Amino acid sequence: MASPSEATAPPTLVVVGGGIAGLAAAWELATGAPEGSRPRVLVLESGARTGGKLRTEWFAGGPVDIGADGFLARRPEAVELCSEIGMSDELEAVGARGASVWARGKLRALPEGLVLGVPTRLGPLARSHVLGPAAVARVGLDRILPRPDIRSPIGDRAIGPLVAHKLGRWVVDVLVDPLVGGIHAGTTADMSAAAVFPMLLTAAQRRGSFTRSMRRVAEESAPAETRPEQPDPAPLFWALRDGMASLGDRLTVSLTERGVDVRTDAAVTELRRGGAHEPAWVLGTTRGPVPADGVVLAVPAPQAASLLTPHQDEAPRILRTFEHASVTVVTLALPAGALPAGLYGTGLLVPRVARIPSSHLEEVLGDADNAGGGRRRRRRRDRSFVVTAVTYLSAKWPHLSRARLADGGQEGVVLLRASLGRWGDDRAEELDDGALLGRVLAELAVLVGLRERPLEVLVTRWAEAFPQYRVHHPLRVSAIEAALARLPPIAVAGATYHGVGIPACIGSGRAAARAVRDRLASSMDPAAAGRAPPVG
Repeated sequence: MASPSEATAPPTLVVVGGGIAGLAAAWELATGAPEGSRPRVLVLESGARTGGKLRTEWFAGGPVDIGADGFLARRPEAVELCSEIGMSDELEAVGARGASVWARGKLRALPEGLVLGVPTRLGPLARSHVLGPAAVARVGLDRILPRPDIRSPIGDRAIGPLVAHKLGRWVVDVLVDPLVGGIHAGTTADMSAAAVFPMLLTAAQRRGSFTRSMRRVAEESAPAETRPEQPDPAPLFWALRDGMASLGDRLTVSLTERGVDVRTDAAVTELRRGGAHEPAWVLGTTRGPVPADGVVLAVPAPQAASLLTPHQDEAPRILRTFEHASVTVVTLALPAGALPAGLYGTGLLVPRVARIPSSHLEEVLGDADNAGGGRRRRRRRDRSFVVTAVTYLSAKWPHLSRARLADGGQEGVVLLRASLGRWGDDRAEELDDGALLGRVLAELAVLVGLRERPLEVLVTRWAEAFPQYRVHHPLRVSAIEAALARLPPIAVAGATYHGVGIPACIGSGRAAARAVRDRLASSMDPAAAGRAPPVG
């Protein structure tokens, strides 16, 4: 029989993983319950720091993000969390709008009226010359002879084939795949519309023109304060003055102030069920065993699968089916005048189908690829750009330049970031840093007219960083969550499940924390004991 002190002791809830999803889960556990019923909360992070992929480095006289450099404003989770931990006054608005795409052999501004790459207005699309006349005519045909959907009702569909059926494959190759696929470093050929682009399914089910339906659905779903017709619409994106890593750092401090035990260098090696006189779970860690009444696994899918394998068959099996793409980020500090004036918007996208112009091929590839049949085959493959996107950091985030000037930095230094790697293209992984930099600089000379060598360079590689959301992704996630509901209180969180952006990961962490807390409360409620799901 438990002693009176043991019987009244608050439960212990453990979060495995100190990335933004795990920290958000811990915050929800530490603040989301009434003061007198709050649990003891412990965060176990295997690395030396918290924050996960929120990484900021000191570069060229100031902070620069080498992971996510901002977050979407229309999703509330990140903005609300910043407010809760006192960071609202550190939010910095995006400084430019619009972007370009490499299309038909040159850089062209993306037309107005795109909804994640799907055109909704024919006039701006035609004037942009992003698509050729035949491709524009194919989009225009949707207005007078819209193609009915292949099947109804729609459950889930691959984004690329759905749009190609409605508007033609060039819309997918040049617009939708670079925009939507770029978010996930993936391909829309088999990407889940239900998980990534649900309004696409809504529009596809409506009668008549698909482009008109997309425009109406987008207008219906957009928050009023972000609509372009507003006199002063809210920013589309936010960053943080001292970099995105400051969100993880501040959150860690706030958690510690509320009594949360945040342990770094504490890798979880085992998850076992507690015995007769133990809590529901016992976690084996590199710093000793940790008992827990409930657990949130905010770790990548392979690690979650490994920890869950002894206790459940279905969830680990599904978790092992998730595939991941690796990406590389090359950050450059350039001297003033290294880029031509008038570059448009926040950056540019490079479609998979884009090819290096023949006039620049030798400059980009060099002479080494000319020898041998194998090299000739590789050369044909290499006619596509390795760079997938370029961000004009100084234009996108004006506070980066202000911070450097305030710190005595050199006036006129321009910050630029090149992104490389996506599902099915591992060329960046095969090159060492020196060879990679040479290739990137040569491609930037073609893409943006880069004229000078960089003053500083930072190469960052993110291995297996982006989970791929295949068709029926929501069903897989629901099956995982249903399987875990048959165990003592435990839930999963992170980019694998409900979105890869910062707001989505925060929402995932907080939702997982609420699920564990509610399960624990139900198991401790005698009136609900008969309704509790079976264990095992």
